[in-house]
Amino acid sequence: MKTDAEMGGGDLTTVFIVWLDSYESFYVNNNASRTCNSSFTVRVYAFHSRFKPPPLSSHNSSEFRPQTMRLLFVFLAAAAAALVRADDPYRFFTWTVSYGPISPLGIQQQGILINGQFPGPRLDCVTNDNIVINVINKLDEPLLLTWNGIKQRKNSWQDGVLGTNCPIPPNGNYTYKFQAKDQIGGFTYFPSTGMQRASGGFGSLNVHQRPQIPVPYPKPAGDFSLLVGDWYKAGHKVLQTTLDLGRSLPFPDGLLINGVEKYNTFSGDQGKTYLFRISNVGLMTSINFRIQGHKMKLVEVEGSHTLQNIYDSLDIHVGQSLSVLVTLDQAAKDYYIVASTRFAREVLTAIGVLHYSNSNSGVSGPIPGGPVYGLHWSMKQARTFRWNLTASAARPNPQGSYHYGKITRSRSIILANSAPVMSRKQRYAINGVSFVVPETPLKLADNFNIDGVFTWDGLPILATRSSPVLGTPVTQFNLHDFVEIIFQNTENAIQTWHLDGYDFWVVGYGGGEWKESLRRRYNLVDAVTRHTVQVYPNGWSAILVSLDNQGMWNLRSAMWARQYLGQQFYIRVWTPEKSYANEYDMPANALRCGKAVRLR
Repeated sequence: MKTDAEMGGGDLTTVFIVWLDSYESFYVNNNASRTCNSSFTVRVYAFHSRFKPPPLSSHNSSEFRPQTMRLLFVFLAAAAAALVRADDPYRFFTWTVSYGPISPLGIQQQGILINGQFPGPRLDCVTNDNIVINVINKLDEPLLLTWNGIKQRKNSWQDGVLGTNCPIPPNGNYTYKFQAKDQIGGFTYFPSTGMQRASGGFGSLNVHQRPQIPVPYPKPAGDFSLLVGDWYKAGHKVLQTTLDLGRSLPFPDGLLINGVEKYNTFSGDQGKTYLFRISNVGLMTSINFRIQGHKMKLVEVEGSHTLQNIYDSLDIHVGQSLSVLVTLDQAAKDYYIVASTRFAREVLTAIGVLHYSNSNSGVSGPIPGGPVYGLHWSMKQARTFRWNLTASAARPNPQGSYHYGKITRSRSIILANSAPVMSRKQRYAINGVSFVVPETPLKLADNFNIDGVFTWDGLPILATRSSPVLGTPVTQFNLHDFVEIIFQNTENAIQTWHLDGYDFWVVGYGGGEWKESLRRRYNLVDAVTRHTVQVYPNGWSAILVSLDNQGMWNLRSAMWARQYLGQQFYIRVWTPEKSYANEYDMPANALRCGKAVRLR
C-alpha cells in the first residue's frame, strides 16, 4: 500500500484568506460567503495544498481602508477559523503519463505509466474533497482519463470520455477539477481513449468517510487495494488495429493482481482485520476472488454499504468493485490469494500472498479452486448483495432514507446488446445502433449548438430486430426523471454495463426474455446501488435510476472492445432552468477540438 508521500504528497498546508469587497481575485472559490451589509461582502477561503503557500502581499488593509475597516478586518480574521471548518479541502496532484517498459507476464512490453508507476498511483481522498489533477500527456497519441464511479455532480465536463471532453494532445496537459461529492467507497480510474487501458494507466481511487460520518464496521488495521484484470502481451496499439480491421480480440494471455501475475504480497498482523478493496480492471473477463483458509465479509459495493454477509469466494465482473473485511485468524503462515477467470473458455489464474507478519513459512498446499457451480450460482450470489438500510450514507442520514421502491417510474427503456457484422467488420450495437464517436464531443456540440454532430433520440427505446445501422445517438431525459432500464442480453456471453454520473438500484436478474410480469420479482426494499451491472448470458438485468445529475452522460459496455466498436450511447439529462444548483458552466480551461476548435 502506498503512503501519502509515495502518492506525491507530503503534509497538507492550509491557508486562510479573508477578502473584502472587490478584492476577490486571489484563489477564487465558492465556499463560505457572508454578507455584512449593503457595502461589504466577506469571503473566507481555506486553501489546502501540498505546496508552500504563496507569499503574502506587501500591502495591508490600512492602505485601502480607514481605521474602522481595519478593525472589521481583524474581527473577521478572528472569526475565520470557525467558518473554514465547513470548507471542503483541496488536494493537488501532477500526473505525467508516459510509456515505459513493464513485464507483467515475464516478457518485457511497452506499458502506460503514471509518474513512472504501473499500475498508476493510488488516489486517496475524503468525501467532498476537491481533487485537482494536472495530467501531462507524454504519449505519442491523445489521452483522456476517466474516473470510474465518481458521480461528477453537476459537472459532466470533467468526466473524461470522448463524448464530453476533447482528448489531451501529445505533449499537452489538462487539469481535471472535480469533487468526490457525497460518496464513500472504492473506485478506479483509467484511460478512456481508444484501447489505451489495455497497456495500463489505471489505478485505484478510494473515497474515505468524513470523521463525523461513521461506517458500519470497526476501523480496520489496514487498507489494501487490489486491481485485478485480464492482460495481453500485445500492446494497446496492436489490439486497436485488430479491432479497426473488423476482427474480434483473441482470448487474453494472463491475469494480473496489481500489475503482476504471481506472488504480490499483502502483509498483516495475526488477529487483526484488514479491508481489501477489489476491482476488476480487465477488458473482457469476469473473475472469482478468494483467499485460502479465510472468510470474507462483504461491507461495500461501489459506494454502497451492504448487509455484511460472509463469503468463501466472490464473482466480480468487468468494471465492478467491492470491499471485504478479512480477519487474520488462522495459524501464522502465508496463504494464497487467488483470482481466476469465470465464464470463459480458458481458466486464467493470478496468485497473490497473504503474509502473516509472524509467519516463518511460505505458501503451501494446493491453490484453492473456484466455485464448482456456474451461472445459476453466480446469479444467486449477486442477489445476496443487499443494501444496509441502517448504515450511514456519505451524508449524515441512513442509506435507506430514500425509498426508491415507492417512486413512480417516469419512463422505461429496454436495451439489447448485439454483435452485428457490418461492411464485413465486427461491430457491437445497442437496439440495432452501433455508436460512432464524432470528432466533436457531444457536450461541446450541445453547449455551442453545433449541428450535425449527433442525433437527438436516435436510439430506439425498445429492443428491435431491424437491420443494424451506424449512428451517434443522444437520448434526452428530464432532470429528476425516475427511469427503469432493462438490459436484455441476446448473446451467449456475459455482459457488463456502466453508467457515468450515477449509481443505480439493481432490482432484478433473470434468464430468458424480460416481461412486464417480472416486475413482481423486483427487490424494491434493499437493492444495492452501484455503477456497473452484469447481465448473464441470454438473460436480463433491471435497474432503477433517479436522474438527478444534469449533464451529458455515457452509458456503455464496460467490456472495452465492445465499447470501442459501438456498444455505447449518451444520455442528456436536462432542464431549461439555468442554475448553478443544476449544472456548472463549461470550465475556462476546457479543450476545444472538431467543430468547436475556434469557439469561445
